[in-house]
Amino acid sequence: MNPAQLQAAERRLEGFLGALVPLLGRVERQTQAGLYVRGLLLDGARKSIEPMVARLPGADVQALRQFVNQSPWEWAPVQAALTGLMLDRLLPEAVLIIDETSFPKQGDQSVGVARQYCGALGKTANCQVAVSVHLGTDRACLPLTWGLFLPESWITDADRRTAARIPETVTYQTKGELAVAALDRVRAWGVGPRVVLADAGYGTSHEFRAALSARGHPYCVQVAPSVKGWSEAPAPTGPPPYAGRGRPRRRVSRADLPEPLALDEIAATLPAEAWRTVTWRQGTKGALRSRFAQTSLWPSHRWTTTRALPTAPVTLLIEWPRGANAPTHYWLADLPGEALGLRRAVRLAKGRWRIEQDYRELKDELGLDHFEGRSWPGWHHHVTLASMAYAFLVLETVRGKKNS
Repeated sequence: MNPAQLQAAERRLEGFLGALVPLLGRVERQTQAGLYVRGLLLDGARKSIEPMVARLPGADVQALRQFVNQSPWEWAPVQAALTGLMLDRLLPEAVLIIDETSFPKQGDQSVGVARQYCGALGKTANCQVAVSVHLGTDRACLPLTWGLFLPESWITDADRRTAARIPETVTYQTKGELAVAALDRVRAWGVGPRVVLADAGYGTSHEFRAALSARGHPYCVQVAPSVKGWSEAPAPTGPPPYAGRGRPRRRVSRADLPEPLALDEIAATLPAEAWRTVTWRQGTKGALRSRFAQTSLWPSHRWTTTRALPTAPVTLLIEWPRGANAPTHYWLADLPGEALGLRRAVRLAKGRWRIEQDYRELKDELGLDHFEGRSWPGWHHHVTLASMAYAFLVLETVRGKKNS
């Protein structure tokens, strides 16, 4: 926003902040929070503290730096209040979208930094990686909460933990576990069970899908083609007849079942009439459409891990664009109580596009990746304040559409 736009929206911004910043406690913190959010909203090439202060009348570098890096305010209550505010005002029908984003870094002191896959650069590099949960619809999408991934090298290094002020209660969690913990947080903040969308980095894990089901979350998640299952309910032939020697075998073994197929193998068995062209939304260059097929799948993972046969199928959705040599994407969907039609399944599967827009705008417009602090509290303070700024922009955008 340029200064004139921010000035025109000042009354609305004051009301928006007034619902959130009292949770920070001291009046000085509330003042600094307002300055920080305004600094993120104002146009500028860099959104680190010194460039923001140069654009903010009355701001002080040391005061703003102390507020975001050292002040002991808790970020979770602010994220909870922001979640409730946006849920009430804007997105009662939204889905929950899980993804991760990376922050390339120099040096080894920023909390969580390590050589790992960096999506922002498309290669292994020195970076931080964060998992986030977003509330999204066709109209809008915004982050609710964040989890910073800490590699095991950080968890076991007492000196680095102390320097970065990582709480003793923080233990190693995979990215999937961070995502589930984030879902648990937003559930505690009043976001009831909703359809969860995620890419194959999360959806391929049967532990992740089982955690969603255990929490009552319907889901539509992308999976790798190597996932295996049966396209018909597996019917064991049963143990062989007793031969009269030794103990009779009573448990069903893997040999008593038909061999499960990988999803790409199942796709190859579908008849031509199973494939239909579906348009899921209008893009900037016209209608977005592709060919899809939908069938039932009994995943085999529970058999290999617990020797329990699947009792109910999930929906397997496959995308095979015209002209492609093979299917390009696979999703598993489990929406208990809903007869999932193909068009609805496709719209859900393709619903993750907005989270990429969130990350892009948060970084390009609001400086999500411009934070120069190194501590655990500082990082969480920054992403919380950036989420506040982004939520305000979402409200302004929706308001503008309503008035146009």
